[in-house]
This record gives sequence, structure tokens and C-alpha cells, in this order.
Amino acid sequence: MGVKIKDIPIKERPCERLVSNGVENLSTEELISIILKTGTKGISAKDLSEEILSKVGNVKKLNDITYENLRKIKGIGMVKACNLIAAIELGKRINREIDTLSNIKLSNTETVYKFYKDRIGEKKQEHFYAIYLDNQKRIIKDKLLFIGTINYSTIHPREIFKEAYIEGATGIICVHNHPGGNPLPSKQDYDVTNNLIEVGKILGIKLIDHVIICKNNYYSFFENNDISF
Repeated sequence: MGVKIKDIPIKERPCERLVSNGVENLSTEELISIILKTGTKGISAKDLSEEILSKVGNVKKLNDITYENLRKIKGIGMVKACNLIAAIELGKRINREIDTLSNIKLSNTETVYKFYKDRIGEKKQEHFYAIYLDNQKRIIKDKLLFIGTINYSTIHPREIFKEAYIEGATGIICVHNHPGGNPLPSKQDYDVTNNLIEVGKILGIKLIDHVIICKNNYYSFFENNDISF
């Protein structure tokens, strides 16, 4: 059984050390202990913190930890898992260049890239989003439509354009990531894009761009003259 927080001298407890020494002087284990607040039967918060770090390998890999994986650790229940996942997500959002697309008027693809690179640039699966715009190219909303391997058969135009009609959008920008780190389009990417262009012409809703996101770069069909109106 590990040492319980209550058994540690008051001045050496994580919260008291944060106040007296500054948060930057706390160890990663101490920071996690503060988030977890308490241990559980037979397991201290410090032990839980050490177990979490040993499972992920190092602090940077906490970015990728999931709720499901946390729940597999003995002593981590729903509340503790949610507290830690929420703290990690908050840290990600603080460091994002663009926090929201709401009501932004798009003038360049760089804005799309900056918003999505922190959200899907390092995802292990492909995530496919549609951004819906009004006739002034102001963003109405974005929506995650598909997760998994992107191909012609799984991405049905009905799902993409249905939302456009609901929102009164006149233009769409599609966005998806390439987990491998190479943003260059595959044949399937071209097939999907060309299909959406043709359907958009029939429905009177333009596919303005299709942007492929990786962590450090992107590919824009529009910027590379793969989309013409």
C-alpha cells in the first residue's frame, strides 16, 4: 500500500507545494494527484498517478490516452477518468491557434489547417468533417461525419449535402486527415472529391475545397487547381 496524502506532512502535500513553491516546481505525478484528488481503497493518489504514467510511457503520451484505457487501470473509476481526460483536453485547447470556427469568414485555407491540425492532425484513424458556409463564405457550422478508412463507398454525398440543406449552406469545405503523415491525395480522395463536385453542381451547393490535414502540413484541392467552378 502506498503512502496516503493525509499521511504526508502538510507542507509536502501536492496542493500545499503548488501554493508555496509554484505549479512549475511540481512533478508530473503530483500534478496528476491533484487532478485525481484522492486515491481509492488500498491505493493512494500518488500510486495511481505513477501507474498512469507507467502505462502511457511518458507525459507527452498522455495526449493520446483514452477514457477506456484509463478505466482499465485499477482504482480509476468514471469520475477520475473524466477529470483527467477533461484536464488534458483543456490543456490542448489552451495551446490551439484557433479555438473556434464559429462565425468566421474564411479567406484562406490556412485558417482551416490551423483549426484542424490540433484536432485531427495526429489521429490514428481518418476523421472526415464538412464545414458549411453561407454565400459570404462565413462558417455556419462544422460537423464530423465519418471516422475510419475514407473511400468512395463509405462517404455518401447524401450525408454531406443533407446537413447543407438543413443549415441553409451554399458552400461546403470537406476536411479529413491522413494518419500516415503524407497529405498528398490518394486515388480514392480524388474519386470522393470529384463525386462531391458533380453532386454539388446538381444541387446548387458548391464544394469549395477539400483539405487533407497532417500535423505539419496540408493539401488543398482548391489551391492546387483540382477544383474549378
